[in-house]
Amino acid sequence: MTLVSMKEMLQQALEEKYAVGQFNLNNLEFTQAILQAAQQEQAPVILGVSEAYIPYMGGLPCIVGMVKSLIEHYGVTVPVALHLDHGTSYDLCIRAIHAGFTSVMIDASHHSLEHNIEVTRQVTQAAHVLGVSVESELGRITGREDDLVVDEAEGMYAVAEDCVRLVRETGIDCLAPALGSVHGPYRGQPKLGFDRMAEIRTLTGLPLVLHGGSGLPDEEIRQAIACGTAKINVNTDNQIACTAAIRSFLNEHPEAYDPRNYLVPAREAIIASVRAKIQLFGSTGKAGGNA
Repeated sequence: MTLVSMKEMLQQALEEKYAVGQFNLNNLEFTQAILQAAQQEQAPVILGVSEAYIPYMGGLPCIVGMVKSLIEHYGVTVPVALHLDHGTSYDLCIRAIHAGFTSVMIDASHHSLEHNIEVTRQVTQAAHVLGVSVESELGRITGREDDLVVDEAEGMYAVAEDCVRLVRETGIDCLAPALGSVHGPYRGQPKLGFDRMAEIRTLTGLPLVLHGGSGLPDEEIRQAIACGTAKINVNTDNQIACTAAIRSFLNEHPEAYDPRNYLVPAREAIIASVRAKIQLFGSTGKAGGNA
């Protein structure tokens, strides 16, 4: 299976009222685990790579090569999109596209609406020529986005009219409006704006994206999907599962020194975490329509 864009898989998810999971790549084991989990669930999947992890993982071409090699190695047949998560510049998005990413997110949400629209339009025009899908964000989602910390006081709900303008003037494929979710662990009960979410979905006609999908109650996930969310981003829950497995193994086997001894159970923990999310999102068995 070759890498595909997000556009078709998200349109199908929107029509059939489920969501496709974006699970972030942190290293080799995360990539192995996410691909295996998606294949086991026969679910389409989006592999997210945040900007801070690009140098950590050896650069954009290295990431693309690793993903393609693992798809071949494991015989993955489900649709897989490789997505730049929170790309902060036109240049980075273009470099990701040239490296082989099939989807990019241009995040200019911390700029004015006019600047956000202009840079998003430029990225979308270039990406669509090559069949690459584009996600954009409007409003500020609280929490931590790599090295950018957004205080709760800044986390304003996206304005529906601004969303309509962004979509109309850029041609993006999916939209991530800020509606109360956060990056990283939640502190207290999240308050998602479901009414605003449904309004934005109706007015824009696009699949919506929910960032900060880790730690949300299952019922809120289901309600978000019912309101038009077709892509849900998850990273923290998988990181927690991975680290807990490593910590448990080393506590029980302090003499261990071979990384495989603790990274294999860590990989299995990530697989279990991803599979549980896929099942919750309702995308199990949905690979056939895109293969």
